Amino acid sequence: MLSLLVASLALLSSVQATPGAIRASVSQVAAAWYAGWHATEGFPLSAVSWDKYNTMYYSFAIFLSSSDASLLPQFVSDAHANGVQAHISIGGWTGSIYFSSNVATADNRTAFVKAVVNLVNQYDLDGVNFDWEFPNNQGIGCNIISSNDTANYLSFLQELREDPTGANITLSAAVSTSPFHDSNGNPSTNVSGFADVFDYIAIMNYDVWGSWSSAVGPNAPLNDSCAAPSDQQGSAVSAVMAWSKAGMPVDQIVLGVPSYGHSYSVNSSDAFVPGTQMLAAYPAFNKSNQPPGDAWGDTGSVDVCGNYEGPGGTYDFWGLVDGGFLTTQGTAAPGIYYRFDMCSQTPYVYNETSGVMVSYDDAASFTAKGMYIKNTGLRGYAMWEAGGDYDNILIDAINSAV
Repeated sequence: MLSLLVASLALLSSVQATPGAIRASVSQVAAAWYAGWHATEGFPLSAVSWDKYNTMYYSFAIFLSSSDASLLPQFVSDAHANGVQAHISIGGWTGSIYFSSNVATADNRTAFVKAVVNLVNQYDLDGVNFDWEFPNNQGIGCNIISSNDTANYLSFLQELREDPTGANITLSAAVSTSPFHDSNGNPSTNVSGFADVFDYIAIMNYDVWGSWSSAVGPNAPLNDSCAAPSDQQGSAVSAVMAWSKAGMPVDQIVLGVPSYGHSYSVNSSDAFVPGTQMLAAYPAFNKSNQPPGDAWGDTGSVDVCGNYEGPGGTYDFWGLVDGGFLTTQGTAAPGIYYRFDMCSQTPYVYNETSGVMVSYDDAASFTAKGMYIKNTGLRGYAMWEAGGDYDNILIDAINSAV
């Protein structure tokens, strides 16, 4: 029986295809995810700076509303008109519940392959980005998981590659900072099979620290080996090392970079180094008073598992400008305290009046990550999400560095 994930893909085959797919995989990835639900919340397709990218992922193929589905053909058309590869992203944080079921048996894998191929052909897509969060490792809280997830995932991808359509599109995956879990629940030590089927993986090097953490920390650290051992929660450097050591070539690794940050409620007595006006590293925060974030932030709702989740507290880069933390040039606004952490290569801003601190990425962060990508020989970058930037400040910085 088809799971809801496969069935939802099948429902998308009712719209006319858009001619002109760009099938060849790009050698250097300059990509971002386009969140279809933000098309009516301030970031329509007409706002995309297509000339800054060569790949765009439409998010997500799961739980598409009728408006999202009707927007997908225009997304493909606009991308192709600008010489940009149009990919579909399948899954996501709330859309990974049934991935395990879809690849659990030979019949399910074949049905899933057929659904993906039909989706690609119907919309004339250039690639598929799988965002399974996470094989044999619980994500949102109600995902179906199995000790065979990673092995079944590989079998599914191998079957997809054997299909004539699957053999000629770009296949990628958004992945955690550690390799897929093996049957014992540990990071796999050999992912070379995935290197054979994926054109590349995009490491989601963000949400390393957040409201769930013990202190305010960097959302997306480039490096953390220079931090205290207790503050080493993961970074781009350690993630690339882990994946490459497990058999994923560095030129098949794309670095995921965020256009948003996490907010915290921090008392002024904790925010500063004692006796100074310098922001402290890893300060304590009030977990019971989560700032709401910007206009795109979740103010609190029941998730797909049926559990109530409070405010997310995220600030997009544009939200930091709108919220008075940053100027329109992307620098700290008057009266806002700023600290750039040299270890993680990420900044913090603090409004002492409201008590809100935000850990985020700015132009300097994106420049540092771009230089790391270039010097390490990575395949490129993928930003979540295209609509989070402000006046292309972030994307221009990383493009210039790469």
